[in-house]
Amino acid sequence: MKDILNKADEPTRRQFMQNAARAYLGVHLFPMLGTTIASAAAEGAAKGAKAKHVIYLFMAGGMSHLDTFDPKPKKKEVMGPTETVTGNAGVEISGFLPKTAEVTDKMCIINSVNSTQGAHEQGSYIMHTSYSQRGTVKHPAIGSWVLKLGGRLHPDLPGFVAVNTSPELTGGGFFGAKYSAAPIGSPDQGLQDSHRSAVVSEEDFARRLSLADRLNRKFHDRYPNTDVKAYEELYQQAIALMNSKDLKAFDIGEEDSETRELYGSGNFAQGCLLARRLVEHDVRFVEVQLGGWDTHYDNFTGVEGRCKEFDQAYAALLTDLEKRGKLQDTLVVVATEFGRTPIIRPEHGDGRDHHPSAFSCVLAGGGVKGGMKYGESDSTGDKVNENKVSIPDFNATIAYALGLPHDLVLMSPTKRPFKIADKGSPVTSIFG
Repeated sequence: MKDILNKADEPTRRQFMQNAARAYLGVHLFPMLGTTIASAAAEGAAKGAKAKHVIYLFMAGGMSHLDTFDPKPKKKEVMGPTETVTGNAGVEISGFLPKTAEVTDKMCIINSVNSTQGAHEQGSYIMHTSYSQRGTVKHPAIGSWVLKLGGRLHPDLPGFVAVNTSPELTGGGFFGAKYSAAPIGSPDQGLQDSHRSAVVSEEDFARRLSLADRLNRKFHDRYPNTDVKAYEELYQQAIALMNSKDLKAFDIGEEDSETRELYGSGNFAQGCLLARRLVEHDVRFVEVQLGGWDTHYDNFTGVEGRCKEFDQAYAALLTDLEKRGKLQDTLVVVATEFGRTPIIRPEHGDGRDHHPSAFSCVLAGGGVKGGMKYGESDSTGDKVNENKVSIPDFNATIAYALGLPHDLVLMSPTKRPFKIADKGSPVTSIFG
C-alpha cells in the first residue's frame, strides 16, 4: 500500500483513499481533488464514456497523410500518381483504400494532427505517451494509463495487450510492470507459455506452486518493497490466466474460415481479428502495429502495398465490430508518428520524407460521429490550416471517449506530476 501513497496528490489519509479508489478500483471519488478535476471527471463520464475498449492501430514508420486520408486531388505536383475515391458518406480519401471508403460513414478523420517530434523513435514515443523522451523518466504508454485509471474489465485476462509492437512503446513506465502490455508476437500463436505443460500433471503443478509460494513468501516478508510486490502480483495474475476458461480468447483458430478471410491473411489482418476477439472477452486496450510506412524511397509503391493489407483488415474490423454490437463501445484508433512531405523527391525514386507539422489520424466507434473530417491542412498538406490537434490533445480525446479524466494528476515515484495526456484537451465536438 505504501507505493500507492507515492502517487497520491497530497500525503493525507483521505486523499490517499480517494486516489487509491480511483486508480485501482475504478471508483470516482473527487470531493477533495479540486473543482476543476472533479467537474472534468463528471463531464467526461456524462458526455464521453461510451467506449469501454480501445483498439489502437499504429502505423509505424510515418504513414503518408497525402496518400491515405488527406489527399489533395487539385495538386498533381503534390499527389503524384495517387488517385482518390469518394466514400459512402461523401468523404474523399485515397484510391489505395477502396474498402475503407465503404466504411467512412463510421469514421472521423482528423487531418490537423501536429507533432513536435520528427524522428521515428521520438515521434512514436510522444504518440504513445503524450510526453517527449527524457533520460530521467520512462513514461507509461497510453494503454497503461487507461488500465491504471479505468481498471481491468476481466478478472483474469490482461487489461492491455500489444500485437507486433515493441515493448519500448507499450511499457508501464513508472507505473511498473503490472501495467505493461502482454506481448503477442504472432496472432496465430496467441499468448505464448500460457498453458501448463502436458508432461506436468495438475497435482504436480499444484505442488510446485505451493512450494514456490512458501519460498516467495519468505523473500517478500524480508523485502516488502514496491518492485517485489509488483512481481508477486504479476505471478498471481499469470496463474489466474492459465486457469481461466476465457484463455481461448487468444485463439483465432476458433474463428470460421469466412471470418478469417474477411480480414485477410496478413499478420496485421489477423492481429485485427485477434483484437476483436479480445475486446469481446473484455480486454480493455489492444494495440496492433503495421510497420513499413517509412517511404523515403519509392513512396507510391510502398504506400500502395501497405494500404492493401491495412484496407481490408480495417474495413473488416469496423464492419465486424458493428455486426456484433461492439463498435458502439469500442474506440478504434488509427495513429502514426508523423506524416510525409508534400515534396516528392525524384532523386529518391519519388520518395517522401518525415513531416510532423501536419498529418492524419482516425477515430471510429466509441461514441465518435462518423462520416466526417475534423480539422484541415493547407492546400498542399504542409501545415495545419484549421483546428490544430496536438498529440496530447489526441490522447486526451481517447481518454474522454472512455470517460477518464484527462487532467487528473498522478505522482511518479520521484514525486513529479503527470497526466494521461500532459497538457492536452479533448476534441469533444466529434462525439455524438
